[in-house]
Amino acid sequence: MYYPYLRGKQFELLALRECAKISPSGFVPIIEPVRQPLNRLKQTLADLSEADTDAIVIANPKYGDYRDNKDEIANLMTEFPQGKSKLYFGILLTSEISEDEIESLIANYDHQDIALIHYGFKNWSYLTKNIEINDAAQFNIFIEESSGSLYRRRYLNSNRRILIRDGFQRKRNAEYKDPNVEQFSELHVTYQDYSMSGYGDFLTIGDAYSEGGGPAYAVAIHLTYIDPDQDDEMFVQHFVSDTNDTPTDPARKFAEALRKLVEKLDCSDSCFEETAAVAEFRKLHEGEHFPGLGYVKKLSIMHHIETLAKYGSEKGDVNA
Repeated sequence: MYYPYLRGKQFELLALRECAKISPSGFVPIIEPVRQPLNRLKQTLADLSEADTDAIVIANPKYGDYRDNKDEIANLMTEFPQGKSKLYFGILLTSEISEDEIESLIANYDHQDIALIHYGFKNWSYLTKNIEINDAAQFNIFIEESSGSLYRRRYLNSNRRILIRDGFQRKRNAEYKDPNVEQFSELHVTYQDYSMSGYGDFLTIGDAYSEGGGPAYAVAIHLTYIDPDQDDEMFVQHFVSDTNDTPTDPARKFAEALRKLVEKLDCSDSCFEETAAVAEFRKLHEGEHFPGLGYVKKLSIMHHIETLAKYGSEKGDVNA
């Protein structure tokens, strides 16, 4: 099963809502709320529930508007009606969190289903010996760069274990030079080799967090694909605009990047899935329409989720 990690910005939530309609059983999103207000998150959770798609919402975000104000999240989550799908409460175990804070969060979500997200916490002995925490935890989710293999070994007998890997090499758009193809991950193929029951990533965004960028000198469309001739490894291709000297005319820059994307899609050796997001990219190209950079980001996220959900469905692991 695929567990994409998103930080709950507007177009990320919109992507989840649309993907729930397309591939409802193919993924379980992990959402870290970072932006006020919570109305968009509430609507997203409602749409996920309507589509019978489970979700994990982090109760103590590391970044954003709710880092020091967790009460609103607690109120939303405890009052949100449980439907056919499951809503899990994620506790982010960073290097900064104290044992007292962990116990307080567990107490706040008493009798709720908990997911522990291991994100730099070092005191594994405290966690593994705490019966109350272990009884509450339905998931142990490991951010690979912040929880090494020795740390993860301590949880071999725990409930569902998920490994999250950041496969996206984030750069400024103009820095993606030809050939604009990079390895992304093989975790969708190998996660069981790590004794995991699921896997995830930070999509085509990456783990690095920023509130927002400056003017775009270059426009890049990041699209992933699985190559059957490379043992089903996933790659990401970056389609970048040509006129990148000034931040003016983003519509022209988008058209340049989109033309390259459509040309690749039409090649006989293309490995890109013809997802709903790809169909929308084709429609934008035909109509010569620029929908805004946030919308482009949404389509890239949708395509990535659709691609991995389809792969999981074909391999029979959607209920893992």
